[in-house]
Amino acid sequence: MRGRTALARSAAYFVIASLLAGCVSGPDHTPPEMPLPAKFGEGSTKNIGDVATVAWWSAFRDRQLDSLVARGIDQNLDVLQAMERINSASSNVTVAGAGSLPSLVVGASHTVSGQMGSERTRIGATNTTGGEANVSWLLDLFGQYRRSKESALASLDSAYASADVARLAFLQDLVSTYIDARFYQERIALSKANLQSRRETFDLTKFQLEAGAASRLDVVQAEGLVQSTQAEIPGLETNFRVSAHHIATLLGLPASSLMAELQKGAAQPVYRAGIISGVPADLIRNRPDIRVAERNLAAATANIGVAQSQLYPSIALSGSISPTWVNPAGGSGGGLTTWSFGPTLNLPIFDGGRLRANVDIAKSDAKTAYLAWKAAVLNAVEEVENALSAVRRDAQTVEALRAQVKTTQESLELSTASYKDGASSLLDVLDAQRQVSLAQASLAAAVQQMARDYVSLNVAIGGGYAPGGKVNSVSATVAKGPTKS
Repeated sequence: MRGRTALARSAAYFVIASLLAGCVSGPDHTPPEMPLPAKFGEGSTKNIGDVATVAWWSAFRDRQLDSLVARGIDQNLDVLQAMERINSASSNVTVAGAGSLPSLVVGASHTVSGQMGSERTRIGATNTTGGEANVSWLLDLFGQYRRSKESALASLDSAYASADVARLAFLQDLVSTYIDARFYQERIALSKANLQSRRETFDLTKFQLEAGAASRLDVVQAEGLVQSTQAEIPGLETNFRVSAHHIATLLGLPASSLMAELQKGAAQPVYRAGIISGVPADLIRNRPDIRVAERNLAAATANIGVAQSQLYPSIALSGSISPTWVNPAGGSGGGLTTWSFGPTLNLPIFDGGRLRANVDIAKSDAKTAYLAWKAAVLNAVEEVENALSAVRRDAQTVEALRAQVKTTQESLELSTASYKDGASSLLDVLDAQRQVSLAQASLAAAVQQMARDYVSLNVAIGGGYAPGGKVNSVSATVAKGPTKS
């Protein structure tokens, strides 16, 4: 009868333990939501799908730029650091889950002992050999380690998305700096062409002075314009070199490594593609920084369960076995084995409110993570709106400045011809030259800005960080939303 009672009690304990093992403390994470408009202010209602693999910089049709991107996308030091953080986060998943598994520690020892004294009291050495095996298993009754592993997996997803953020930042920095480098080269070429034109005007003015058709003041003014043009070229060359140095650094190379390659020169990049933006809802899927924020929220939500599980009792099963063999000198040896096994129950009775405070801290951290996610979404929408507004107007500015350059060049030709004929003053020619120079510089700056705004738009929609289809292998919770534990 007693045996049956003990068996019934054991079965009841097993059922209760099984039920408790299915309990998981804390809330389950669900993907956050927030209302978003159906379209951007100057966009369309068409979805654009996954743009991670779109090599948008190829719209510039610049082979050298394509080559730089291909060489640097996985060699940039910031990207490599982000990849190493993935390795660290992956190991943290193992650490987080290890606590719920049984642990076994085995050890062995061998000692030699004896006593020294006079010949009559001398005792021989004794050899003692022993071993020890300790096993322990903390029953995860309330899901502490399951929530810990859930948090670690979310952090791993966040690390993958952070690497995508680093790639996107690299693309924006590299392409924008390349655009700047070509802008400075264009300005240098324009300044040198203007310098040649102003030198010709200066020579003409000196000839007119010798012929009595010009004054010394005219010569001095023409010479001053030549000198001012010469003075602006070194600064432009310095800016070009700074841009070239930065490109090399982005590729993980010494600063001057690409100087000869970039000095060959090329036209200013002009994008030749349509304007795409998608809808605001696309950003939640395509922007890696938003995915980072969402995965951080998932990790913070799981940490609430970790904190709450510590409010409840914990049961650990532990045991040990220690065999020992003693071999005394001059005598027969013998062995002794000790063992122990049993459960340990820990009840958090009074801790001064520490455990409850930890729960409150975890809840506050989750709320902060949600607000960070919401801010990331709104900032992304703002960035796309700003880039769309700029890109749609840049072409108008460039078109107007191209027309202005043609007008000022025609004015310069007319002023020069009139001056040669003696029908106008040198001041008209010098003023026309200034207007040409200013218009050309403004046009080059507008082309530069148009290209940079195109870069900003594509980065704002989260495009191109995985060219060639090499998308990071994050867990399915990123693409499909986290599942409930």
